Amino acid sequence: MHKRRAILIAGPTASGKSALALALAEKFGGLVINADAMQVYRDLRVITARPTPEEEARVPHRLYGHVDAAENYSVGRWCADVAAVLAESESGRRLPIIVGGTGLYFKALTQGLSAIPATPEEVRAAVRARMEIEGPERLHAELAQRDPEMAGRLKPADRVRISRALEVLQSTGRSLAAWQREGLQPILDPAYAVKIFLAPDRSLLHKRIEDRFDAMLAAGAIEEVRALDARGLDPLLPAMKAHGVPWLRRYLRGEISLEAAASGAKLDTRRYTKRQFTWFRHQMPGWQWIDPKFAMQWARDALEALLA
Repeated sequence: MHKRRAILIAGPTASGKSALALALAEKFGGLVINADAMQVYRDLRVITARPTPEEEARVPHRLYGHVDAAENYSVGRWCADVAAVLAESESGRRLPIIVGGTGLYFKALTQGLSAIPATPEEVRAAVRARMEIEGPERLHAELAQRDPEMAGRLKPADRVRISRALEVLQSTGRSLAAWQREGLQPILDPAYAVKIFLAPDRSLLHKRIEDRFDAMLAAGAIEEVRALDARGLDPLLPAMKAHGVPWLRRYLRGEISLEAAASGAKLDTRRYTKRQFTWFRHQMPGWQWIDPKFAMQWARDALEALLA
């Protein structure tokens, strides 16, 4: 594990993480590194609120929009990618500022990751086809017979995780639980990092979510989703489930109004932020939870103390 200095900025969607990362990067000569599982997809700049081209021009940004939506990008691939970027930041003497809302990325970065081999595409396609035809309850029952440990962890209606467990079992002959017990080492020592979780007032956060989605619509989110939809990709791919995408796809098919699509997307995002708060509270101890209004000064003081 490398004892390099770094800033880690997490928090719920629409909490101001990217703005804080940009300000700190300009202040300390930083390299902004993405830790958001949806912002990696090049097809989804608007709907995922990626930094704008103008913002990316102000300081170096990495791991934004570097993956095609047809790919199933994993936390393991992110770890490999971020390790290369961290080496780049070290050689260029730039402070790495890792920012995003995907808790599992930060957990893998600072605590390690299970070393699960990549699933062959034919196995993934076969399991997903069965899921569509047979449904999650039937595949969960099969998983309970073949891998009772994993089945016991999953709800019978959890299509994504049941599929994943069966894919790993079929492609490796071992339980996903067994792979999770054998892992990759952490990449960063959290003792040498400033770790911030932005925790805005919930009512203010909900207002920001609503305003931001309206801004996305004005900035071309519908056209972006129309182009994505035209590719005919597997609806189970991560990019196809980004917040707002399923609702706008329904609008484009004429199934619901734009008002209904926007309301559904905003509600899904609010629910997701609640899960983000809960996940970090239980999974990532030792982070400084702070109101975004005070985050810049706190982060500057903490970083200066760390670098002293």
